[in-house]
Amino acid sequence: MQKLTKAEENLMQIIWEKEAVFLRDLMDALPDPKPSQSTVSTVIRILKDKGFIDFKAFGKSYQYYPIVSKDDYAKEYLHQFLDNYFGGSFRNLLSFFAKEENLDLHDIDALLKNLPDSDSPTES
Repeated sequence: MQKLTKAEENLMQIIWEKEAVFLRDLMDALPDPKPSQSTVSTVIRILKDKGFIDFKAFGKSYQYYPIVSKDDYAKEYLHQFLDNYFGGSFRNLLSFFAKEENLDLHDIDALLKNLPDSDSPTES
């Protein structure tokens, strides 16, 4: 699965939230200053080519819907992020955030309890 650019991700967030949208719906949902309609159409075409969305034709209008779920994309992106920055280790990621965000022992313990058995701490 390819990584989304910021522009692609912005549109996908709207598509995921609304589940099915027309170009007009996307334009209405975008914050100001809005990109041009032709720019949004180009990004939609790219999302279709990347396999993230498909469409149904209604005359000359197209309704776009996701074919990659937000959860599936998030899982893939998180795995890539973990691999690229933390050696694939959730523990390394947790350690990073514990240092950066000053997590207390209660927060860390709660997170560790949710780790799979193969990555959970061993008691001494």
